[in-house]
Amino acid sequence: MEGVALLRSLSTCSSVTCRRLLFQPKNRPRLFSSRIHRYKQQVQFLYGSSTRRWQPTTTSFKPLRLRRSLSFSPSAVSTSPHPAARDAGNDIAEKLGFDKISEQFISECKSTAIFYKHKKTGAEVISVSNDDENKVFGIVFRTPPKDSTGIPHILEHSVLCGSRKYPLKEPFVELLKGSLNTFLNAFTYPDRTCYPVASTNAKDFYNLVDVYLDAVFFPKCVEDFQTFQQEGWHYELNDPAEELSFKGVVFNEMKGVYSQPDNILGRASQQALFPENTYGVDSGGDPKVIPKLTFEEFKEFHQKYYHPSNARIWFYGDDDPAERLRILSAYLDQFEASPAPNESRVEAQKLFKEPVRIVEKYPAGEGGDLNKKHMVCVNWLLSDGPLDLETELTLGFLDHLLLGTPASPLRRILLESGLGDAIVGGGVEDELLQPQFSIGLKGVAQDDINKVEELIMNTLKSLANDGFTTEAVEASMNTIEFSLRENNTGSFPRGLSLMLRSIGKWIYDRDPFEPLTYEKSLQSLKERIAKEGSKAVFTPIIEKYILNNSHRVTVEMQPDPDKASRDEAEEKEILQKVKANMTQEDLAELARATQELRLKQETPDSPEALRSVPSLSLQDIPKKPTHVPTNIGEVNGVKVLHHDLFTNDVVYSEVVFDMSAVKKELLQLIPLFCQSLLEMGTKDMDFVQLNQLMGRKTGGISIYPLTSSVRGKVDPCTRIIVRGKAMSGKVEDLFNLMNCILQDVQFTDLQRFKQFVSQSKARMESRVRGSGHGIAAARMDAKLNVAGWISEQMSGISYLNFLEDLEKRLDQNWDEISSSLEEIRKSVFYREGCLVNMTAEEKNLNHSTKFVAKFIDLLPSSASTELHPLRNQLPPVNEAIVIPTQVNYVGKAGNIYEAGYQLSGSAYVISKYIGNTWLWDRVRVSGGAYGGFCDFDTHSGVFSYLSYRDPNLLKTLEVYDGTASFLRELDLDDDSLTKAIIGTIGDVDAYQLPDAKGYSSLLRHLLGITDEEREIRREEILSTRLKDFKEFADVIETVRDKGVVVVVASPEDVNAANEEKSGFFDVKKVL
Repeated sequence: MEGVALLRSLSTCSSVTCRRLLFQPKNRPRLFSSRIHRYKQQVQFLYGSSTRRWQPTTTSFKPLRLRRSLSFSPSAVSTSPHPAARDAGNDIAEKLGFDKISEQFISECKSTAIFYKHKKTGAEVISVSNDDENKVFGIVFRTPPKDSTGIPHILEHSVLCGSRKYPLKEPFVELLKGSLNTFLNAFTYPDRTCYPVASTNAKDFYNLVDVYLDAVFFPKCVEDFQTFQQEGWHYELNDPAEELSFKGVVFNEMKGVYSQPDNILGRASQQALFPENTYGVDSGGDPKVIPKLTFEEFKEFHQKYYHPSNARIWFYGDDDPAERLRILSAYLDQFEASPAPNESRVEAQKLFKEPVRIVEKYPAGEGGDLNKKHMVCVNWLLSDGPLDLETELTLGFLDHLLLGTPASPLRRILLESGLGDAIVGGGVEDELLQPQFSIGLKGVAQDDINKVEELIMNTLKSLANDGFTTEAVEASMNTIEFSLRENNTGSFPRGLSLMLRSIGKWIYDRDPFEPLTYEKSLQSLKERIAKEGSKAVFTPIIEKYILNNSHRVTVEMQPDPDKASRDEAEEKEILQKVKANMTQEDLAELARATQELRLKQETPDSPEALRSVPSLSLQDIPKKPTHVPTNIGEVNGVKVLHHDLFTNDVVYSEVVFDMSAVKKELLQLIPLFCQSLLEMGTKDMDFVQLNQLMGRKTGGISIYPLTSSVRGKVDPCTRIIVRGKAMSGKVEDLFNLMNCILQDVQFTDLQRFKQFVSQSKARMESRVRGSGHGIAAARMDAKLNVAGWISEQMSGISYLNFLEDLEKRLDQNWDEISSSLEEIRKSVFYREGCLVNMTAEEKNLNHSTKFVAKFIDLLPSSASTELHPLRNQLPPVNEAIVIPTQVNYVGKAGNIYEAGYQLSGSAYVISKYIGNTWLWDRVRVSGGAYGGFCDFDTHSGVFSYLSYRDPNLLKTLEVYDGTASFLRELDLDDDSLTKAIIGTIGDVDAYQLPDAKGYSSLLRHLLGITDEEREIRREEILSTRLKDFKEFADVIETVRDKGVVVVVASPEDVNAANEEKSGFFDVKKVL
């Protein structure tokens, strides 16, 4: 689940905000982030915080999909209007061993940036000073692999498993437990590895920096074969009589990646575009190749590339610049210069003289029409080297024009063609040495593959010949400039956004400041468009870099229902051969080594080792929760919430409508209803004109349903939220457009609606494969409470089934469906029960009141239908959702309120501790899953366990059931308890931008959570004691004894589980 996962806020509907380059880096959930964030978002919400070609692989609980995109990424600007910059001083830098190479005030981000070079090693450092309290550090190494054994990725995991100064199993996890970090992560790119951290607390920030520097330069893993086995791969044999298996965290992670068609397509495209350089292999690791990696190669890779001479180091924020250099010099001075920078340099791929075509297969289910499940993507390598800034800006602008909104012509024409269900390909990708462009469709019939390619080429030729409309160019320009002015990076630190943009040049030995100083080039581009016309600007770009570019690769993906089982059989055959070549002594030794590794994994660190990791004390923690200014008033009989916060002249608004009058039989149409409002036209404007008008006048409008249980109440909170933002001078336009969308859009375009259904079905199918933990969580919630049932009807397996049925009857039943959409509108959009939430500076809030009043006056006074309270839940049976996959997602949940539990803030501390210790150690570390975690929904009372990319099934359930015993036997010293409390407060007080503060306050208002309750919960968190853990053990036995199990898993593993436990699962096949 995306957005505010706690509230099951369904962001499946379109937004006219630029969804591609303009609001980078994208906070698209990846791996198990949506569910991992669910706990964090829940406490933030309560207290105050709230397919592309390749993906960086990540280690932490906050995985993100990242794009540098020089183009129009938001600049990382200061959080107040008056930045104050400092520098370390030349004398101090000189004494600490650094040469100052250059200094620049970057007006775009209101920061002073200084570029240093460490004299002894050549390590490069950028120190950015401003008044942003969310301080950021990052160290980046160029790490180009020569094969697909996944060395960079495995090393990224492993260096965080103990170091010289912090000799415990996983300092990284200790930081997760007891830090106030606002970001803690690591990513593996195709050619570099990044280790960033962030915190608003200076002491905590420097603790994080020190742990990370020691980890990358002096890790234990290069001397510890068992860490390599744990994080990379190893043979596992519990008994010589049993079958041999492969285990390893990265190994299982990548098996999950290679089970997803979009990922297979992306990797095939990248490797075909770059057959001669490092991008032609998989830095994340191919599961078929990972077991070829040796420990010696692993150690050599670290020695070669993890050296200061090969490092780019970044600091950002309001901390002391001299202290940054002092910390660095203590580490860097221990090294001599290395030839690593020459050895790590990435060579450019030479351009092809002829286009290339390749065909790959992906694992598909046996159901449905396989003929219509093909995928095709056309990819171009745009140049034989890096591009200049103005060309990159122009390409980014062009990318938005082509694909950035539902009205963009290339995207629109492809989807309207009926040749496929959804777009694939990432458009312009410029994070690597050479930029690329890719576009295609999935859900394509085999006979239509060539037609898709022809349509792409013909559309691009037509656009080159005819150009773009003035309205389209104006809408794109406004969207770009709005994003730059707004500078909204969501929960992603602004300083990290800035770092990733800079590193995209810096890593290739180019000017690191160039991507940050875009204003002059952007203004030049605007003037050129105004003077010469957009056709003169964009047509030569389309022709040179795409149409006349022979470095083109077309990738066709064919569905293969036997591929998953064939891959498993091949792996099993390899293991059988390995075992057959072992002697009895070998087998006995392997069984002993397996047991030894497991014992190490499950043995806690000593108190002395744990104390080596620096931490804060409770005295460093504020006693009161974050306060968001909220003034509750009324405009024309409608409640209005005002949040007076500095927003840089942007006005944020949410209009909330009650959807409890919607009939049960219409519930599943709501996501499509929301999309239709934004992507169908009115009587006077077609959807393209409406979309472009929104782009020209606002910063974006989105509409989505929101559902949550309400603690102490039977009926859930069910709302539809209309979110919008605009500059203060265009608030009238924003509310006029909202009114137009809600009341004037006509539900009459059958062909558009067919596209929505196809896109939604394709999105859901991808979600089942890639986010099985989210599917399992939604399904369990639907069995345990009404809000969960409503949400699952609109976002889970039930919704996928609905879409499959709806697709078949659209033509026959369109009049009825169109009438149903109109009925939903009449049941939802009315004045009674409406709520308006506004976040901006006070003067802009006051200025907006008259426009809010006019908007409210135009709403119907009351619903045309009566309320339809729902009481539905799915049957509470154990269920297996069977899909073609090589990994599993295992869930178990129960309602602890029904067992009599009364909410206490200690539950936040305990559930976080369970996830970071028991589940991390048993499900991830020794079990080999990529993730294991738990979640307590304090609104419904549902406590749930989930695993992500898990090689096990019943074994994982045994771990869940052992949680109560773990808590009863727990011996928690004061230091460990303090860390657990501080880590929880870190989640509670997570850094938020102003719009998120206003939105979180709105959600608390909707669910009746008062400031008094927040203070009580905070006091309970801070006063958590060991006895609370012991008492909680009795509570979660309810989950063990009465909980429901839902897994998303392979047919082989489900069959094996049902053989071992007869009839344990009801089996449901999807895909």
